[in-house]
Amino acid sequence: MTIRPLADRVVIKAVEAEETTKSGIILTAAAQEKPSIAEIVAVGPGGMVDGNEVKMFVKVGEKVLISKYAGTEVKVDGVEYSIVKQDDILAVVEEVAEAKKPAAKAVAKKPAAKAAAKKPAAKKAAAKK
Repeated sequence: MTIRPLADRVVIKAVEAEETTKSGIILTAAAQEKPSIAEIVAVGPGGMVDGNEVKMFVKVGEKVLISKYAGTEVKVDGVEYSIVKQDDILAVVEEVAEAKKPAAKAVAKKPAAKAAAKKPAAKKAAAKK
Protein backbone atom coordinates (compact mmCIF):
# COMPACT_ATOMS: atom_id res chain seq x y z
CA MET A 1 0.00 0.00 0.00
CA THR A 2 1.26 3.52 -0.76
CA ILE A 3 0.26 6.93 0.57
CA ARG A 4 -0.43 9.76 -1.90
CA PRO A 5 -0.77 13.09 -0.08
CA LEU A 6 -3.23 15.72 -1.29
CA ALA A 7 -2.77 19.49 -1.75
CA ASP A 8 0.08 20.89 0.37
CA ARG A 9 0.57 17.74 2.48
CA VAL A 10 3.87 15.86 2.79
CA VAL A 11 4.40 12.29 4.03
CA ILE A 12 7.53 11.95 6.16
CA LYS A 13 9.30 9.14 7.97
CA ALA A 14 11.17 10.01 11.17
CA VAL A 15 14.91 9.44 11.26
CA GLU A 16 15.89 7.05 14.05
CA ALA A 17 16.39 8.77 17.39
CA GLU A 18 19.69 8.52 19.22
CA GLU A 19 19.63 5.73 21.80
CA THR A 20 22.64 7.04 23.70
CA THR A 21 23.65 10.52 24.77
CA LYS A 22 26.99 12.07 23.88
CA SER A 23 28.29 11.06 27.30
CA GLY A 24 27.31 7.41 26.70
CA ILE A 25 24.10 7.16 28.75
CA ILE A 26 21.65 4.71 27.18
CA LEU A 27 18.11 6.10 26.91
CA THR A 28 14.94 4.02 27.19
CA ALA A 29 12.30 4.41 24.48
CA ALA A 30 10.11 6.44 26.84
CA ALA A 31 12.94 8.92 27.60
CA GLN A 32 13.81 9.58 23.96
CA GLU A 33 12.52 12.77 22.39
CA LYS A 34 10.47 12.66 19.23
CA PRO A 35 12.99 13.21 16.42
CA SER A 36 12.68 16.53 14.64
CA ILE A 37 14.55 15.37 11.54
CA ALA A 38 12.59 13.33 9.01
CA GLU A 39 12.95 12.06 5.46
CA ILE A 40 10.31 12.97 2.88
CA VAL A 41 8.57 9.91 1.44
CA ALA A 42 5.86 11.58 -0.70
CA VAL A 43 4.87 15.13 -1.66
CA GLY A 44 1.42 16.42 -2.61
CA PRO A 45 0.84 18.32 -5.85
CA GLY A 46 0.27 21.74 -4.26
CA GLY A 47 -2.35 23.85 -6.05
CA MET A 48 -5.11 25.97 -4.56
CA VAL A 49 -5.38 25.79 -0.77
CA ASP A 50 -7.84 28.12 0.99
CA GLY A 51 -7.97 30.33 -2.11
CA ASN A 52 -4.19 30.72 -2.32
CA GLU A 53 -1.83 29.14 -4.84
CA VAL A 54 0.61 26.82 -3.04
CA LYS A 55 3.88 25.77 -4.69
CA MET A 56 5.70 22.77 -3.23
CA PHE A 57 9.31 23.53 -2.31
CA VAL A 58 10.36 20.11 -1.03
CA LYS A 59 11.18 16.90 -2.89
CA VAL A 60 11.07 13.19 -2.10
CA GLY A 61 14.25 12.00 -0.42
CA GLU A 62 15.17 15.30 1.25
CA LYS A 63 15.76 15.42 5.00
CA VAL A 64 13.84 18.16 6.78
CA LEU A 65 13.38 19.69 10.22
CA ILE A 66 9.78 19.64 11.38
CA SER A 67 7.84 21.25 14.20
CA LYS A 68 7.88 19.14 17.35
CA TYR A 69 4.14 18.38 17.50
CA ALA A 70 3.30 18.74 13.82
CA GLY A 71 1.28 16.38 11.71
CA THR A 72 -0.80 13.28 12.02
CA GLU A 73 0.88 9.96 12.73
CA VAL A 74 -0.25 6.94 10.70
CA LYS A 75 0.93 3.34 10.49
CA VAL A 76 0.94 1.66 7.07
CA ASP A 77 2.23 -1.91 6.60
CA GLY A 78 3.91 -1.75 10.01
CA VAL A 79 5.84 1.45 9.22
CA GLU A 80 5.08 4.70 11.05
CA TYR A 81 4.72 7.86 8.97
CA SER A 82 3.58 11.39 9.69
CA ILE A 83 1.53 13.53 7.34
CA VAL A 84 2.32 17.23 7.73
CA LYS A 85 1.50 20.43 5.90
CA GLN A 86 4.35 22.04 4.04
CA ASP A 87 4.04 24.98 6.49
CA ASP A 88 5.05 22.64 9.35
CA ILE A 89 8.42 21.99 7.69
CA LEU A 90 10.91 24.42 9.17
CA ALA A 91 13.98 23.77 7.02
CA VAL A 92 15.67 21.39 4.60
CA VAL A 93 18.76 19.69 6.04
CA GLU A 94 21.61 19.75 3.55
CA GLU A 95 24.66 17.56 3.99
CA VAL A 96 27.77 19.65 3.39
CA ALA A 97 30.98 17.84 2.52
CA GLU A 98 33.93 19.13 4.46
CA ALA A 99 35.91 21.52 2.35
CA LYS A 100 39.49 20.47 1.89
CA LYS A 101 41.76 22.72 3.84
CA PRO A 102 44.51 24.31 1.76
CA ALA A 103 47.97 23.02 2.53
CA ALA A 104 49.82 25.27 4.91
CA LYS A 105 52.50 27.25 3.13
CA ALA A 106 55.97 27.08 4.57
CA VAL A 107 56.84 30.33 6.24
CA ALA A 108 60.24 31.57 5.19
CA LYS A 109 62.26 32.55 8.21
CA LYS A 110 64.37 35.66 8.07
CA PRO A 111 68.07 35.13 8.35
CA ALA A 112 69.39 35.84 11.82
CA ALA A 113 71.72 38.54 10.49
CA LYS A 114 68.82 40.63 9.12
CA ALA A 115 66.82 40.25 12.33
CA ALA A 116 69.83 41.28 14.41
CA ALA A 117 70.46 44.27 12.16
CA LYS A 118 66.94 45.63 12.76
CA LYS A 119 67.14 45.44 16.55
CA PRO A 120 69.80 48.15 17.04
CA ALA A 121 67.85 50.57 14.82
CA ALA A 122 64.79 50.09 17.00
CA LYS A 123 66.85 50.73 20.15
CA LYS A 124 68.29 53.94 18.69
CA ALA A 125 64.84 55.26 17.81
CA ALA A 126 63.59 54.54 21.33
CA ALA A 127 66.62 56.26 22.86
CA LYS A 128 66.01 59.49 20.87
CA LYS A 129 62.50 59.90 22.31
